[in-house]
Amino acid sequence: MDANRNKVKEMSIARTMEKLRRNFMEAAYLPSAQDVVPMLRSMLEEGQSIALGGSMTLSETGALALVRSGSYRLIDRYEQGLSPEALHERLVQGFSADVFLTSVNAITEHGELYNIDGSSNRVAAMLFGPKRVIVIAGWQKIVPTLRDAVDRVKHIAAPANAIRLDRDTPCVKSGHCVAPYCDDRNLMSIAPGACDPGICSNMVVMGKQTKRGRITVLIVGDEVGY
Repeated sequence: MDANRNKVKEMSIARTMEKLRRNFMEAAYLPSAQDVVPMLRSMLEEGQSIALGGSMTLSETGALALVRSGSYRLIDRYEQGLSPEALHERLVQGFSADVFLTSVNAITEHGELYNIDGSSNRVAAMLFGPKRVIVIAGWQKIVPTLRDAVDRVKHIAAPANAIRLDRDTPCVKSGHCVAPYCDDRNLMSIAPGACDPGICSNMVVMGKQTKRGRITVLIVGDEVGY
């Protein structure tokens, strides 16, 4: 990246981290994806129970491989051959985990975490349950405002995830949400019936936390995840 653009990126990251801390979340910057695993090793304790939110970032940064190494008690939602009932049980077990490891759809420079989910086990565990939440996010997920966060999901995160999950949604065909633009009256919602097979059920904005330091956000200097 050009040095001038890199400086702009670094200033955006610094602003975002400051606001996250003001919202009682811990924040750290990792220059590259290769720094994620060493950081996690320093944060996790051997034998801790760890649950996962659905995330491409965990695979791309090596975080998933780390927690599968045998040093931790992984509640593995990705284990091959799980029945729907067994998967549901794993997701429920995640609420009592020592650590919930996940990513996020967008982070605003106001220090907010924005997510949109289908089954919503990910956002539910981020909000309540696990003793600690560690969020790993590529710097490209930082946006100026909540409206920009919504637009990011509509044009990038949701279509990419729908393709990954092999869903038959309008965004798979068009590359953007069936309701691609938002306004002040319809910031997040999709009109009823517009996307019945969709993956966007619940929209959650996480701002100032009541439990200081429960959430740690690791911002990665590389573009990782959707």
